[in-house]
Amino acid sequence: MRLFPESAQQQLEFDKIRDLLVRHCQSEYARAKARELRIHTRLEYIDQELRQSHEFRQLMLNRIYFPADPVFNLARELKLLSVPGAVLAADDFGQLRRLAETAGTVFRWFDNERREAWPGLALVAADSYYEKAIPEMINAVLDEYGQVKDTASERLKEIRQGLYRKRNELRRVFEKIVARLNKQGYLAEIEESFMKGRRVVAVFAEQKRTVRGILHGESDSRKTAFVEPEETIDLNNEVHELENEERKEVYRILRELTASLSVYASLLDAYHRMLGEYDFIRAKALLAEEMNAEYPQLTAESGIWLVEARHPLLYLYNRRQQKETVPLSIQLEEHSRILVISGPNAGGKTVAMKTIGLLQMMVQSGLLVPVHPSSRFGIFRQLMIHIGDTQSIEFELSTYSSHLLHMKYFMEHANGRTLFFIDELGSGTDPGLGGAFAEVILQELVRKHAIGVVTTHYLNLKVMAGKTAGVLNGAMSFDEKNLRPLYTLVTGKPGSSYTFSIAERIGMDKKLIGRAKDLVDEDQYRLDKLLNRTEQGLQEIRLKEKQLNALLKENEKLKKEMQVLMEKEKHRQQVELLKEQNRVSEQKIAWMKDMDRKLKQILLEWRKEDNKARLIKQIEVLLFRKDEKKVTGKMQKKIEDKFREVGGEIRVGDKVKLKRNHQVGEVMELRGKKAVVKIGLLPMQVDKESLVVVQEKPAPGT
Repeated sequence: MRLFPESAQQQLEFDKIRDLLVRHCQSEYARAKARELRIHTRLEYIDQELRQSHEFRQLMLNRIYFPADPVFNLARELKLLSVPGAVLAADDFGQLRRLAETAGTVFRWFDNERREAWPGLALVAADSYYEKAIPEMINAVLDEYGQVKDTASERLKEIRQGLYRKRNELRRVFEKIVARLNKQGYLAEIEESFMKGRRVVAVFAEQKRTVRGILHGESDSRKTAFVEPEETIDLNNEVHELENEERKEVYRILRELTASLSVYASLLDAYHRMLGEYDFIRAKALLAEEMNAEYPQLTAESGIWLVEARHPLLYLYNRRQQKETVPLSIQLEEHSRILVISGPNAGGKTVAMKTIGLLQMMVQSGLLVPVHPSSRFGIFRQLMIHIGDTQSIEFELSTYSSHLLHMKYFMEHANGRTLFFIDELGSGTDPGLGGAFAEVILQELVRKHAIGVVTTHYLNLKVMAGKTAGVLNGAMSFDEKNLRPLYTLVTGKPGSSYTFSIAERIGMDKKLIGRAKDLVDEDQYRLDKLLNRTEQGLQEIRLKEKQLNALLKENEKLKKEMQVLMEKEKHRQQVELLKEQNRVSEQKIAWMKDMDRKLKQILLEWRKEDNKARLIKQIEVLLFRKDEKKVTGKMQKKIEDKFREVGGEIRVGDKVKLKRNHQVGEVMELRGKKAVVKIGLLPMQVDKESLVVVQEKPAPGT
């Protein structure tokens, strides 16, 4: 991306984002790439970078282990490996082995299923392959501690066996010498010492001529002398000679190993770059997690569609201070290419502008951003910015002259793929003249189809934005009652500067405020006051809308809870119905079993009994008693629907019900414990105990 001016990255604080990314890198490869983080313009490349960061973050969120552990910076070793005749040290081969083994773990991790699940990460390793011969060649020479094995060559094996024997022989001889000299009282220290790789004894300085051998030196205090005994000189020479042969053989082996591995120099370099890329992607994912960033949508067309966007650095700062960061939502597209933001100072106009610019730079450099995932970003080829005081001492330019030079560049180079930001357009000169020039600049940028954000206090720019196609007014909300900015961007209307309101709130003399109002054009004052009232009215509407939405959510919650309760009650009723049906079924089964038993008994008696009529009567009673019960039950229900029991003492004229057959009649006469009851047309005498007083229920609707 082409940037103007060169300090655009610093003005939008992109360099601070880059520094945060560097801190998350572990390998030198990733740190170098983060320090040189570029802003790209190819849609496919940007989307690939974003996808890889998003996939790695998903691995972290789901606690899925990815085996790309970072390795040391091996650029020097890999360069030496490709140089003919070069020899790598044993430690270098240990690092190369670790590099190859780590790369092999990555290749094995990407089975077919994971390649489909994480295509962006799989793409990093797509052009390489695992060569198992590399660690095998190194393992044949070096052990797990990075030392050359005895079996690396037959000659090395012979040398080390000879060394082992000679060192043991030297140790035995030396122990005898130490014991003898210690017994004689010559030794200053009984422990063996080494000087220049040879075994020596530490004797008192005055005895150094007594002990026959080679004097190798004295201590700083001159009280101790280090002598190589005469008996061990030849053995020390032989050991020293074998050690030299060992070093030569090890060097030869490492030289051959270097030559053998040089064939795979390019492949090892690919492994190094691959693991460095994974470390870089991991760093981007960690930065995204720190900023609570998401993977937005990309589009080839010019435009910005931000939903709940937050300035990443402000978000991190506020989180440390346990404060909330107010999100920003905005659309800049073909029919609303330029947003003119107005409102009071310190209301968040510049922060809103910087948020849009910084997020755009981050997205085009492949970084996830703190926005809602439904946000969309177009791709721009150049970004222009003009923020703050641009007075140039070097070129003896005033603030306004420098401002005009920047605007000249904007108008000459802007096009449909340009994203620009201008803070306080037209400021720095006479408000009337500056406002007119600002209007011309804005018209020219509209004609060039550039997309951008402008902040201003000029009334004519607010009016122009309201009647010019492609230009949109916006305002930063302000709480006039509490004299406090709300940092919320509202598009579609201009904002008031709250000049007189702020003056009144801070306690300025009302006479001075009145004189200032008299000096202001009446129409301009009325318009500013109208904007003031409109904004406060909109704030009240938004507050009520917020309250209404909260009530709607609460209502929806209660509705869902009620549905759950209704479902539970419906389920309970169904369970009770099934239980009742099961109980009735069990009664039917028991009745049928009883019926079967009784019929079998009657059948047995039929064969023996001569009086068939009696058995037939039993069968009739058995078969039709159930129907009689049904009829009785229907009668009982009919009586209960018409009458209700009231109980109490029975008197002549009361309506009574017979408990046994549920018939209702009227008491005609009482005779002690008996009563004469008229049921229908016939009177009958019954016991008082079998009667209950009833009362006719009122007809429905009465």
